[in-house]
Amino acid sequence: MMIFLGLIIIVGIILVIMFISSYNKLVALKNRVENAWAQIDVQLKRRADLIPNLVEIVKGYMKHEQETLEKVIKARSMLMSSGTIKEKAEANNMLSSALKSIFALSEAYPELKANENFKELQQELTKTEDKIAYARQFYNDAVMIYNTKLEAFPTNFIANML
Repeated sequence: MMIFLGLIIIVGIILVIMFISSYNKLVALKNRVENAWAQIDVQLKRRADLIPNLVEIVKGYMKHEQETLEKVIKARSMLMSSGTIKEKAEANNMLSSALKSIFALSEAYPELKANENFKELQQELTKTEDKIAYARQFYNDAVMIYNTKLEAFPTNFIANML
């Protein structure tokens, strides 16, 4: 009888340890997902901070392209004021499209293409786009790992309970 009671206690302790370990792993993965999104957000804000300088440089050269500049400004404002992930994604897509338009139009303005400040901003924006792409990949990986853990046995029981 004493051996049976001892086995029950040992099994109980093992189950508690497994529960705590699984719970802590889920918390860590959830925090990793949130951190990954924060990294994307940082890069989106960095890019948005570069936009006013770009617009000022381009204004002097593209007097007839006011509509393109207004699209960039509007897209940046939407990005800065967006709250949800979906809103940020939509605003980010608009901003990317508007920036592509500016860089495409710059081909028609050789003086602008030759401007050192424009070149530097274009390089900074390109670097930032690369960082955004990397941050998105990291976020997608973190979400995939978290979702897999939520669906896998035995953590799926713990996740459903909590």
